[in-house]
Amino acid sequence: MKIKILAAVLLWALGCVHTSARDLAVKTNLLYDAALTVNAGAELQVSPRWSVDLSGNLNAWTLDEGKKWKHWLVQPEVRYWFCEALGGHFVAGHLLGGQYNAGHLDLDFKLLGTDFGALDDHRYQGWFGGVGVAYGYSWLLGRHWNLEAELGIGWIHTRFDRYECAGCGRAVGSGRHNYFGPTKAALNLVYVF
Repeated sequence: MKIKILAAVLLWALGCVHTSARDLAVKTNLLYDAALTVNAGAELQVSPRWSVDLSGNLNAWTLDEGKKWKHWLVQPEVRYWFCEALGGHFVAGHLLGGQYNAGHLDLDFKLLGTDFGALDDHRYQGWFGGVGVAYGYSWLLGRHWNLEAELGIGWIHTRFDRYECAGCGRAVGSGRHNYFGPTKAALNLVYVF
């Protein structure tokens, strides 16, 4: 019953938002593109200085020799623009969540309490969720094109199972981890309708 009430309220709220084509943008993160990760985003201006953004990505590739770097991620975000929406400086709050399957990668470094060297000998499979804040800037390149840069920091909680090999069916351990640090890095090519 609570879900039906929440759905009805959300549908009513969406119906109250006046939109025009100029209030909508689609984007791709060039950093994810460089890593061969399929990604897309959409942003909707909901008032003169506020917008909502939803981005997602998918990396479903298995690398050679049993190496894995598979993941999917969804990241909704609310933005406050200092001048007007979809141009100039902004601050944002975001959520993020997804799943991963990574292992047998030669990443011999530590970052903010996370030992990525553990991915060399084991495969980790699990889910994550988090929250963060960000700052960004959007440069107007033309009537319909923008270039947007954004950096975010925050907290991520993950639960995982650990496996000895890329195709092993039995877990040799499990765990939880809390991460504090960068949660978003974007260099978006944006098309504004």
